[in-house]
Amino acid sequence: MKRSVQILWRVFLWGFAIVVLIFIGANFGLFGKMPSVQELENPEADLASEIISADGQLMGKYYAENRSEVKYSEISPNVINALIATEDERFYEHSGIDAKALARVLFSVGSQGGGSTLTQQLAKMMLGQGKGNVLVRGMQKLKEWIVAVKLERNFTKEEIIALYLNRAPWGNVYGIRNASRTYFQKEPKELKIEEAAVLIGMLKGFIYEPIRHPKSALSRRNVVINQMAVAKQHFITPAEAEKYKSKPLLTNYKKIDENVGIAPYYRSVLVGVLKKWCNTHKNPKTDEPYNLFRDGLKIYTTIDSRMQTYAEMAVEEHMPIIQQKLNNYFKLKGNKLWEGHDKVIEDAMRFTDRWKSMEEDGADTAEIKKTFYIPVKMKVFSWWGSKNHEKDTIMTPFDSIKYHKQLLQTSFAAMDPRTGEIKAWVGGINYKWFKFDHVTASRQVGSTFKPLLYTLAVTDAGYTPETYIPGGPLTLGGKTISTGGGTMAYCLAKSLNGAAWHLMGTIGVKRTIEFAQQCGIIAKLPPYPSIALGAAEIPMLEMLQSYTMFPNKGYNTPPVYLTRIEDKDGNLLQEFPISQSKEVIGESDAYTMVKLMQGVVDFGTARRINSYSIPVQKAGKTGTTNSNTDGWFIGYTPELLAGTWVGCEDPFIPIYTSNSGGAEMSAPKWGLFMSHVYADRRLNYGKIKEFEQPAELRNNPIYAESNFANIATSGDSLDADVQNAGADEFMGSDMTDGLTDEKQKKPGADTGKPKPKAVLPKSNDFK
Repeated sequence: MKRSVQILWRVFLWGFAIVVLIFIGANFGLFGKMPSVQELENPEADLASEIISADGQLMGKYYAENRSEVKYSEISPNVINALIATEDERFYEHSGIDAKALARVLFSVGSQGGGSTLTQQLAKMMLGQGKGNVLVRGMQKLKEWIVAVKLERNFTKEEIIALYLNRAPWGNVYGIRNASRTYFQKEPKELKIEEAAVLIGMLKGFIYEPIRHPKSALSRRNVVINQMAVAKQHFITPAEAEKYKSKPLLTNYKKIDENVGIAPYYRSVLVGVLKKWCNTHKNPKTDEPYNLFRDGLKIYTTIDSRMQTYAEMAVEEHMPIIQQKLNNYFKLKGNKLWEGHDKVIEDAMRFTDRWKSMEEDGADTAEIKKTFYIPVKMKVFSWWGSKNHEKDTIMTPFDSIKYHKQLLQTSFAAMDPRTGEIKAWVGGINYKWFKFDHVTASRQVGSTFKPLLYTLAVTDAGYTPETYIPGGPLTLGGKTISTGGGTMAYCLAKSLNGAAWHLMGTIGVKRTIEFAQQCGIIAKLPPYPSIALGAAEIPMLEMLQSYTMFPNKGYNTPPVYLTRIEDKDGNLLQEFPISQSKEVIGESDAYTMVKLMQGVVDFGTARRINSYSIPVQKAGKTGTTNSNTDGWFIGYTPELLAGTWVGCEDPFIPIYTSNSGGAEMSAPKWGLFMSHVYADRRLNYGKIKEFEQPAELRNNPIYAESNFANIATSGDSLDADVQNAGADEFMGSDMTDGLTDEKQKKPGADTGKPKPKAVLPKSNDFK
C-alpha cells in the first residue's frame, strides 16, 4: 500500500476516533451537564403551580415561566400539521437528526434554512441552549444531536410533539395552552387553521407577534399556510390555502394578569408558606426539594370563589362612599394634616422608580427632589371614572404620593368558626396598585378587644349581663372625661370606655394578656391597662381566631388555609385536616357573650347592621382607635365569622371625624357581604338561624328576649355629648398616650410599594 494511502487512512481513522471521543465526552458531560436517561424518560417542562379554590376554580398560578401542560390528544391537528409543515416536514421519517437537511445546510452554507429537526429544537429547549459564538454553538450542537437521538429512542413521535409544544415560548407566554388562551381565548384543541398558523408563525420570532406587529404576523401566517399546502403531506389544498390566506388577521388577545384573578392578596401571602413547605418536602423524581415555581403543584385552598367575589363586591360598593367623605375632610384640613410629616413623603419618594432610576444615573439628592415638584402626565388610582379604577391626570409626583396616601385601605376576611376554613380574603382596595396585605398586618384594634375582657369578667369574676358596672371620671392622655355606667350588656352595647377601664382594674393586665394568648393572639401585647381600650396592634386573623369561641360554644379554632397539595399528576402529597379546636371557656359562658354581642347589633354601636337582609341572628363588635385612625367590625352568625378593618396606610391620618367610627367605616362591608352570602342558595348558609342556647340557661329569665332588651338598654342617663365621649367612638386626643411607652411608628409608604412583607401567622397546619 502506498504511503500516501496509509496516511489518508490514518488521518481518517484518527479523525473518526476523535469525533467518536468528542461525542462520548459530550455524552458524559465534557461540555456541560447532560440530562440522564431517567430525566429523559421523565421529562418535565417547568410547570406553573396552580392554586385552586374550594369550589374548583383556578385562582391563579405561581411560576417562573407560566406553563400549563396538555396531552397530544388535547392539541388540534391544525396546530400539529402547521408545526410539521413549517419546521420539519420529514419529522416522521428521521430518528432525531435529518441527514438530508444537514447536507442541504452544508452545501448551501445555511442560505436555504437550518437543519435542526423538531427533536433537536426540543433538545435545545431542554438544555437551555442557543446562544454563544461559533465554537460554543458547535459544542452545543453536539449535545443537541445526542439528546435528540435519546429522545427518539425513549418517546413516540406524538409524545415528542406534545413535549415541544408544552415547552415552546410565545414571547413571554409559555406552552401551547397559554398561547392559545392568551391570543384566542380558546383551548388548543379548538384552534382553526388560520389561528394555528398565527401561533406557529410566532415561533420564528417575536417580530411576528400579532398585537404589536400585525403586518409581519399576517405575512408570516400566510407563509405557514402556504407551507401546509406545499409540504409533502399536503395538509391542505392550494385552493384551501388561498381561502385561509384571504382572511383578515383576527385575535382575541387578553393578557394573563396575576394582578387580577381570585384573592390576589391571599395568593401573595400564601406563597411564603408554600415555599417553606417545598423546602421541607422532596420530589422523589429529582430527590430535591419541590420547586413551587417549576414543579406544577396543585394547591387546593379553603377559599370559596363565590364568597370571595361577595367580599370584593362589598369593598367596591362601600369604599368609594367613605372615601368621598374623607376627601371632603381633606379639602378643609388636608394641608394642616401633613404638618410635621415631611419625612413620610420623603421616605416614599425614595421607594419610587423615579428616584431609583435617577440615583443609578448619578443624580444627587437635591436634583432628584426637584423633579418631584414638576407636573407630569400620569395615571393614578381612582374609585371614579373607569372600571379598572385608573385615571389619567397631570400632577406633581410629590402630590401623587400624598394623594395615594390619603386613600383609605381596607381588609376583609371570613372563616368558618368551627372548622377554621378561611372562605374569603381581601387585603386591600386594589392589588395592582397596592400590594401590601392588610389582613396579616398589625393595627390597633380599638374596642374589638373588649369582648375578651368582658369574657373574663363572666368567667373569672362571675358577671352576668345584668351586673351593674359603674361610670365615673376617666383620664386618658391628660384629658378627663365623664362616662356613664350601666348593666354589663348596656356597657358593651354602647362600648363604654369607662366600663372597660373598670373591668381591667378588676381582672388585671397579666390575666388579660394570658387569656388573649390562650385565644390565639400571638402579637405582643403591651403590659399596660390601655389594652382594655384596644391600644394593642393585632392582625385581623388573630382577632378572628380569638372570636371563634363565641359562635363555637367556647372552643377556639385556628385558621386553615389549605386542604391538600398534589403533584402535577394528581398524586396526593399532603392533606391538611380541619383545625383541632380547643375549649377555652364553657358553653354557657360563650352563649352569655353571644347575647352581649347581639346587644351591640340590636341596641348598640352596630345597629346599622340590621338594615341589611341577613335572615339569621348576628352578633359582633365595632372598634375605633385613637384619633380615629382605624375602624373595625368583627361579627358572626351561627355559621360564619367575618371581620373588616379600614384605615389609611399611615396611622397619623384620621379616617373620620364623627362619632360613628367603625360602625360606619367598616360594619357596612360586613352587612353587604353577609347579605350576599345568605341570598346565594348555592352556598347553603341559613340552615342554622339562631345561636343555640345551652340547656342550663333556657329557663334563666336573664336570657329571655323581652327581658334581655330591658337589660341591654339599662344605663346611666347622660347627655349625648358625655355619652359619646365615653363610647367606643371616643374622640379624645391620644387616648393611649401616657399609658404605654411603646411608640407605634409605621414606615412611610409610596403608592403601592409593600412595606414589611406580610406572612401568615404560625400554624400547625403547615408543619
